[in-house]
Amino acid sequence: MALPSDFADLAPYADWDLATEPERYAKRLASTMGEMQQFYDVAFARLEDAITYLDKFDLNDLPDDARSLMHVMQSLVMVSFPIEAWKQARVPDSGAAWIDCIREPVV
Repeated sequence: MALPSDFADLAPYADWDLATEPERYAKRLASTMGEMQQFYDVAFARLEDAITYLDKFDLNDLPDDARSLMHVMQSLVMVSFPIEAWKQARVPDSGAAWIDCIREPVV
């Protein structure tokens, strides 16, 4: 993962640079709440800066480092409900339910 230099503080979370929703969901399920909390705390603090930075680019023509930053922020969204609301990685009371994302906004 190569992030924009202004976001070097996110480099320890390179394993959250995941291009697809299924990859992000699998990473969420494989992570402990402590790991997700640590990632959430650091990434959430940079969310506004990331949005401002990414808004400079066309979504369909992102430089590689900006694409990596976008993927990290998409992973932040993936962990936000477990951290903020559910206090667990899985969706509460969902049993064996599963949804497959068939199209990503940017690959």
